[in-house]
Amino acid sequence: MSEPAFIQVEKEEKIGIIRLNRPKQLNAINRKMVSEITQALEEMDKDEDIRAVVLTGNGRAFAAGADIDEMAEDTSVSLEMLNQFADWDRIHCFKKPLIGAIQGFALGGGFELALACDLLFCGEDAQFGFPEIKLAVMPGAGGTQKLTKLMGRTKALEWLWSGEMMTCKEAVKYGIVNRVMPAELLWEETIKYAHTLADKPPLSVRLIKDAVNKAVDYTLYEGMQYERKNFYLLFSSEDQKEGMKAFMEKRKPDFKGR
Repeated sequence: MSEPAFIQVEKEEKIGIIRLNRPKQLNAINRKMVSEITQALEEMDKDEDIRAVVLTGNGRAFAAGADIDEMAEDTSVSLEMLNQFADWDRIHCFKKPLIGAIQGFALGGGFELALACDLLFCGEDAQFGFPEIKLAVMPGAGGTQKLTKLMGRTKALEWLWSGEMMTCKEAVKYGIVNRVMPAELLWEETIKYAHTLADKPPLSVRLIKDAVNKAVDYTLYEGMQYERKNFYLLFSSEDQKEGMKAFMEKRKPDFKGR
């Protein structure tokens, strides 16, 4: 893969790695960076060798917010003409596991990017928040919606209205973060988990993510019908036959993603 301007893209065996790479600006997110993230994810979605992706930031922060210099003179019309959040919508279409490794600040757009991940691992120094209200604006890439679904209406309002930061321990309590660990172990533990996930049958991983995402918005009955469809679909895969045959033969399965 060619080296983009605002991110670094790597591949470690079955793991794709995307690093936000504006460390002097604490990885402040601009439109070009989001576009590059989207393009990298779409390439990795098509790469059959990649089974999971880890998203992190270079330097002291994951991403300390949006690039305010870029947005300060925007108007409602200019944002509409730019289709400001089109690339963000494409990030949410990524079908493979996306794991965030969060160190330092994940604020504003950085927090929204973290919430676009399926799982979040963070160092003990991580802090999360939506300070947009202090600039007389609000989250626009899904922050109000995702935070509310995770922690409930009243707590989400409290955090969004205050604009204050929550610690990683608070983020765990609210179901935002999966695991907290010493900052020096963050990368090692995240990559270890990603490799474990990469050894799972890819189609099962993909369709489980698909069904869980639907559960957020569907009624229980609708979600169960959708789950059943994906369950049946997996019985058309070679991996299902291999997995059950390996179980009966008491050996390790060899999953191909087919």
